[in-house]
Amino acid sequence: MKLHHRIDGPADAPLLVLGPSLGTTMEIWQPQLPALTESWRVLRYDLPGHGGSAPAAAGFTIDDLARAVLDLVEDERFAVGGVSLGGAIATTIAAMLSDTPADTPADTPADRARQRVRKLVLCCTSAKFGEPGPWLGRAALVRGKGVAALVPTLKARWFTPGFDGQWVFDQLVEVDAKSYAACCEAIAAFDLTRRLGEITAPTLVIAGAEDPATPLDQALTLAGNIPGASLTVVPRASHLANVERPDAVTAAITSHLNSDHRDHRDHRTPPAAEGPAEDAFAAGMRTRREVLGDAHVDRAVAATTDFTRDFQELITRYAWNEIWNRPGLDRRTRSCVTLTALVARGQLEELAMHVRAALRNGLTREEIKEVLLQTAVYCGVPAANAAFAVARRTLAEIDADSH
Repeated sequence: MKLHHRIDGPADAPLLVLGPSLGTTMEIWQPQLPALTESWRVLRYDLPGHGGSAPAAAGFTIDDLARAVLDLVEDERFAVGGVSLGGAIATTIAAMLSDTPADTPADTPADRARQRVRKLVLCCTSAKFGEPGPWLGRAALVRGKGVAALVPTLKARWFTPGFDGQWVFDQLVEVDAKSYAACCEAIAAFDLTRRLGEITAPTLVIAGAEDPATPLDQALTLAGNIPGASLTVVPRASHLANVERPDAVTAAITSHLNSDHRDHRDHRTPPAAEGPAEDAFAAGMRTRREVLGDAHVDRAVAATTDFTRDFQELITRYAWNEIWNRPGLDRRTRSCVTLTALVARGQLEELAMHVRAALRNGLTREEIKEVLLQTAVYCGVPAANAAFAVARRTLAEIDADSH
C-alpha cells in the first residue's frame, strides 16, 4: 500500500508526521501548517482513495495503514499525530514502536526502535470508535449510495452549529467510495485500549468539548491510560477541532511539540519531584474551567489569598484532575452524582454552582429535574424542596443573563 504524501518545512528540522480524519485529505492540517513548519519538517499523507492516494485494491486494517505510514519515514526519530482515524494510526505506530520490554538494554536496536517516536499528538480520536455495527452499516451505505450520502449526517458531527466548513465537505465528496468503506471496516475492527499502557512517547490528547463522534470520555480513556499523557479540551469545538478552533489547537500542539523532554528512558521512570504534580494541576485547571466556566474560575482565582492558596491547589489537583478526569464515568454521570450528593448534604451554595455545571456537561433541564425528584425519595422531601428552590432560581438567573 503506497500513500500519497507531502513534506513541508526546513530540510534540517526534526520530522513530524500528521494523518487526516476519515473523509478528508492532508489539507485538514492546513490551519496548523504555518506554525508547525517554523520548527518541524511536516509530512502529511492521504488515506487510501482520499486526495492523491490511489484507491484501495483490497481491505486493510489500521495496523496496515500504520505500516504504510512508517514506510514513508526514514530511519530517524520523529513525532507523529493525527485527527480521528489519523490519530488512531498515530497511536498504533507509537504502540508498535514501543513493543519492547521496559528493561531493554540501552542503545540496542530494540531500544532505538522504542525511542523513534519523539512525541505523540492525538486530536479528537479514540482507542476504540464504538461498536462495530454502525461502522459496518456506514460501509454498506457508502458502497450503495456513495460518500455524498453522508454529508447531512457529518455536518452535524464535524462542526458545531453555525460553523462554515464547506471546504472540508468538498474534500469528502471526492473520496473513493470503496476505499471509504474499507476504512470504516478497519475502524470497526480497531481496539487499542489494552495496549495504551505500552506507549512511551510523551503524549498530548486534544478533545473537542462538543464532539459527538469521539466524546470526552474517549479522550479521557486515552489520557488516563497512556503513561504521562496530558489532556487539552477545546471549548466550543466539535469533531474537527483543529479546523473549527485552529488557534487553540495550534497553541496546544506547538507547546507540546516544542517543549523540552528528558531522554525516553528517563520518561519511563521520572523522578517524583519533577513534572507530574504540575501536570496534574494543569489538567485539573482545564477540567475545572470546562465544567464551571471561565468566569467562575477567574473569580475564584482572583479571590485566592495566601491563606486559601494551598486549598485551591488541592481541589484543583485532587477533585478536578484525579476524580473528574478519571475515565470510568462521563461528565454527565458525574454531574448527576454530584447534584445528588450536594442535596443529601444540604450544600445549597455548591448546588447552584453545579446546576450550572450540569448544563455545561450536557444535562438538560428535564434531566436535572429528574435527578432532584430522585433525591426526594432517597435524601428526603425537605432536602429536595430546598434543592428545587435553588435550581429554579439558578435557571432563572441563566435565562435572565441570556436576554
